[in-house]
Amino acid sequence: KARGATMADEENFSYVCAPWAPVLGFMGCASAIIFANLGGAYGTAMAGKGIMAMGVRSPELLMKNIIPVVMAGVLGIYGLIVCVILNGKMVKPESGTGFAGYSQYNGFAHLAAGLCCGLSSLASGLSIGIAADSGTRAVGAQSAMAASWKKMGFTGDAGGQPTSSGDALFVGTVLIQVFAGNLGLYSLISALILSQMDYACESGN
Repeated sequence: KARGATMADEENFSYVCAPWAPVLGFMGCASAIIFANLGGAYGTAMAGKGIMAMGVRSPELLMKNIIPVVMAGVLGIYGLIVCVILNGKMVKPESGTGFAGYSQYNGFAHLAAGLCCGLSSLASGLSIGIAADSGTRAVGAQSAMAASWKKMGFTGDAGGQPTSSGDALFVGTVLIQVFAGNLGLYSLISALILSQMDYACESGN
């Protein structure tokens, strides 16, 4: 028995629903939004760097290659969704008694949900950014090379192959970014499932 604690205090205390359990839940909220935004920021910055470098030689392709910026920005939305859902499941201690109805079970589940979404979105943002930086530069270089070939009287794409498609490289870079972005979507689904785990304590039990 803690010094100064009364019998009523002990009745309002539960080891399953410990007073520190909400800390885990709030850490899950913070982890989801912080790491997801870090991934989105890195992906946007790297994609923007590649797009601007490509736009110097091939400005007509600028808007066509804006896709990775949108995909990186979506990662922050994933974190926001999870953060809002977890925040709605936080339970305040009862007024007067101070009994905490938020259990350790909920806290660990919500922490896992936040980390699942946040860290996976961070990895997705890193992947999108690196792929977008390299991909957009390659697409711009191919376009500039194709223009040079045409000025010299050759037909076909930058490789001099008349039957190959000039959009093949662009399609390939988009597919890479799509599958990289799917990592964040998978984590969102997993986080939503984890956020539904629930065990609440009731005073008097």
